[in-house]
Amino acid sequence: MTANDTDPRVRTWAPVARAVALLLGPYAEVALHDAVADRVLAVWNPMTARGPGDPSYLGELDGLDPVDPEAPDVYGPYRKLLPDGRRLSCVSAVLRDADGRPSAVLCVNLDRGPLEQAAALLAGFAAPTAPRPEPLFERDWTERMNEVIGGHVRAQGRPLERFTREDRLDVLRELDRAGVLAVRRAAPAVATALRISRSTVYALIAELKSETPTSETPTSETPTSETPTSETPTSETLTSEALTSATPTSESE
Repeated sequence: MTANDTDPRVRTWAPVARAVALLLGPYAEVALHDAVADRVLAVWNPMTARGPGDPSYLGELDGLDPVDPEAPDVYGPYRKLLPDGRRLSCVSAVLRDADGRPSAVLCVNLDRGPLEQAAALLAGFAAPTAPRPEPLFERDWTERMNEVIGGHVRAQGRPLERFTREDRLDVLRELDRAGVLAVRRAAPAVATALRISRSTVYALIAELKSETPTSETPTSETPTSETPTSETPTSETLTSEALTSATPTSESE
């Protein structure tokens, strides 16, 4: 820190400036300016060669338009550029005396470089580099299961532990349409993925079995009394393999 320690404004605001510099350092410069003499009073974590006594070039403070009505003397964040190419995000606060006149200006200049580098690094890891090779996964029913369940989690906006019974039934219906429930012994894997017991999965599958898809089978064309259910398959009807897996065995809980 370089400062004019004899100035009472430096003694008053030094603890605040040091606190900000310690929190954000070494990526932030904190400068205290004399609003009357238009000179630098003190600099913490200096990013340039300026020091106490150098010109501040503040301009006319009374001509500033308030940005935030609740903080009329705070301005920013705004951008600045250093000669070495570093971009800064800056905030300035006009500090007034007991009579309400500008006495000093406290400026915090944050180097955006490390933040932008970190953001670019994270974005590089997050962005997909190529389309997924679907033939590689077409026989992997666990991938289909994960896609269905994960899709419901993202659509619902809440974790699996907060899924309702209806939410789980919707998941199982979509898993059946995706052919997952037709896989032998898929129920235990589905239970693990949904974070519920196998007995709960078996009970939910049994409930799906008992559903009558009348809404998808017009009564005028397919009378219920004359047409056996087994002859009217729909997209909601579980396959024979799913029915087999829905029956608890010695492995069920």
